[in-house]
Amino acid sequence: MSKKYPHLMSSAKIGKLTLANKIVLAAMGSNFASDDGHCSEKLIAYYEARAKGGTGLLICETSSVAWPSGATMPNMLGFSKDEFIPSLKALTDRVHRHGSKIAAQLTHGGKMAQQDTVAGRPILLPSIMKKGASDMFNVLSPSEIGNFIKSAGPDGRGPRYIEMTTSHIDETVNQFAQAAIRAKKAGFDAVEIHGGHGYLIANFLSPANNKRTDNYGGSAKNRARFLCDIIHAVRNACGDDYPILVRIDAKEFRVDNGIEIDDCIETSKLIEQAGADAIDVSAYGNIAHSIAFTEAPLVHEPNGFVGFAGEVKKAVTIPVIGVGRIEPTQAEKHIMDGVYDFVAMGRKLIADPELPNKLAIDNDKAIIPCIYCYVCVSKIFINKPMCCSVNHNTGREHEGDIIARSSTSDKILVIGAGPAGMEASRLLALKGHAVSLWEKDKHLGGTARIAALAYEPNQKLISYLTNAIKALPIDIQLNKEANFDNITAHHFDHIIVANGAKREAPAIQGKELAHVFDGDELRGVLFGNNKAAVSKLTTFQQFVLWAGRTSQLLGSITLLRQLSKLWMPLNKDIIVIGGGLVGLELAEYLVERGRKVTVLEPSGTLGTELSIVRRARVIHLLKEHGATLVRNAIVTSIEPTTVNYTIDQQNFSIDAPQVIIALGAQENTHLADTISSKLTDNTQVHNIGDGREIGYIEGAMLDARNLAQGL
Repeated sequence: MSKKYPHLMSSAKIGKLTLANKIVLAAMGSNFASDDGHCSEKLIAYYEARAKGGTGLLICETSSVAWPSGATMPNMLGFSKDEFIPSLKALTDRVHRHGSKIAAQLTHGGKMAQQDTVAGRPILLPSIMKKGASDMFNVLSPSEIGNFIKSAGPDGRGPRYIEMTTSHIDETVNQFAQAAIRAKKAGFDAVEIHGGHGYLIANFLSPANNKRTDNYGGSAKNRARFLCDIIHAVRNACGDDYPILVRIDAKEFRVDNGIEIDDCIETSKLIEQAGADAIDVSAYGNIAHSIAFTEAPLVHEPNGFVGFAGEVKKAVTIPVIGVGRIEPTQAEKHIMDGVYDFVAMGRKLIADPELPNKLAIDNDKAIIPCIYCYVCVSKIFINKPMCCSVNHNTGREHEGDIIARSSTSDKILVIGAGPAGMEASRLLALKGHAVSLWEKDKHLGGTARIAALAYEPNQKLISYLTNAIKALPIDIQLNKEANFDNITAHHFDHIIVANGAKREAPAIQGKELAHVFDGDELRGVLFGNNKAAVSKLTTFQQFVLWAGRTSQLLGSITLLRQLSKLWMPLNKDIIVIGGGLVGLELAEYLVERGRKVTVLEPSGTLGTELSIVRRARVIHLLKEHGATLVRNAIVTSIEPTTVNYTIDQQNFSIDAPQVIIALGAQENTHLADTISSKLTDNTQVHNIGDGREIGYIEGAMLDARNLAQGL
């Protein structure tokens, strides 16, 4: 029994179903199913990994009770025909091998059923709704728009909505019941009826979407009638002992006259009366607003929905599942205090399926952290399979164990201790190789340190990788710069160059001026370790940085992040040239510290290297904080007080007391090429991470995996 998490890691019941612990895998679409609605080996292996990792209850991803109708993504599980049962049974059998339980999440997409739009099928709604525009397209690149939801359909008319008749309602209720029977036959331990996130049942529950005047509209009780009918039908079909969970929204963000907590509480009482065994309390954000998706359902604010779960818990006697970026330490306290009974985790269990097992032995430091980059869900936005920046195994579990011990123990040097270098070192040491890791700086992390300064969740990845490599027999040498002589003196079998990208600002007239920093110079100024960059500062600024570096204050990212809110050697008005990942995250960092920022981006799209959902959030918040974002701005020169640029061949000039050039990251093959050209033995040289191809954290971690698979 865990000493830190005695409540979280103890067994509990939902209905008559006993779970090993109170951790629930929140359902998240994966696009891992086959295109005919069946379970693929990729999907089965993904869920089996989470079961093996110790999760008490897995809630399988959203699945269509009327497949292919009502499907919200191209590769979605179907429960509409008996032919789906064998592959579903294969899934549940694999999960049960490891002692976990699994629930099928049953839904009908309603207005979210994009596959109906694609196929030209009518979309069922409680009431006809107006077709609205979305500002999401303002943040997408042209290539992404091509893969985005095909909103026009085959005839270019867009979605065709129809108002459900009572016959439609009865048919859909029966589809849920029949799907539940199939789930039970396939070995699912429970079903979760999805009544949230803008899907069909949520359309009925929402006063904004439900304008009916019959028994299924009007009062909260009438709006919940469709859901309650479904619960009754599933109960009658599957028996009194079969657990039924229901997911509902506590609030609809950015929806006029949408669901509020009082509506949710009333619905929760009706759900309990109808015979449900547990309530999964989530929320919804109107995706017509690009920021909304990080308000709900993938809430960005920690503990974002905990208050909602607590209010529902007060109103019902059945178990309540809390969700919404909840850390294990917080979940332990919430459960102990009776705020909710179970905690659902989505992104955390994507990042580390072994999280529950690690909590069970109080090994928190070994947990791979979610860095809230939103790569996972952004893939779904463009109809691609889910992946994870920090866990390269996600979606690749079916490939087998990549760290099975090697038949030989090679002597390997890794140069550079950024994410690529540290992850490569970790994997290769686990495979049994003798690994040395050299880093020219006195801190581990590489350029991820500046990324962590700008975006705090990135720091957790550095901490995890640091703990991981220090726990292994890896020869870690800091302040060690690699050159041909000291490399060849050790006779390595493999040399892995992970020294990061080459960052040279483009040839802009005036870039050498004292008030202009490129990316490397800014990093050197903030951490106080670049003499040439620091020399551009005033004497007082240089003294402060010297004092900070001498006292080791600048060595702590956490402390530096806090101190920079009080003082930075940067002007109050700043022009950032470049609106990619680096430029936008830098702008976000600066506006949070009271700077007035203008971003000049040479292309027509901002932040293309950021995942779509994270990009949308950053752009929205930058505008909200008064930052100016200028697209298609080609900078022609930097002068002592101004920056000159053109848009569509028109000339513009802007005051520029401080300029930061966030452009110029390029692959960096120089060191790898130099070593390779001079070697005369059989030593193999490999270049990974941004030095090979600019891919940031996601690319760095995947490069490390690909390398380790072959050694």
